[in-house]
Amino acid sequence: MRAVLDPNVIISALLSPKGSPARLIDAWQQGRFELVVSSALLTELERALAYPKLRKRIEADEAARVLTWLAGSARLAEDPDDLPPVRSPDPGDDYLIALAHGEGAALVSGDDHLLQLAGSLPVFPPAEFLKLLEGEA
Repeated sequence: MRAVLDPNVIISALLSPKGSPARLIDAWQQGRFELVVSSALLTELERALAYPKLRKRIEADEAARVLTWLAGSARLAEDPDDLPPVRSPDPGDDYLIALAHGEGAALVSGDDHLLQLAGSLPVFPPAEFLKLLEGEA
């Protein structure tokens, strides 16, 4: 199984090491799913990690290590040129939908506007995706 983690899920994993997002990162490291990233996703994550509000909790060195680790360990896919089959109410997230769709991956997000597309796409909140991995969904 493949998954694209919205940058907000990765950031949540860094901020709360015992929550569902952090457990998802652990599941990926255990080989329970293949994590897919792209240049656009890593760029958005880098931009978000530089926000002053986050920089107070995640140091620049740690942010750089995470970005390098993801770029070298996850499946690095090309950013799709095509529009996604379903559009997000937030056009800035369309690249995530297109990436997940193009890679045959689930999209894992905490954003309500993406989760509302669950009837049209395989999109899950982190806790629900964990249950799916554990065979409970």
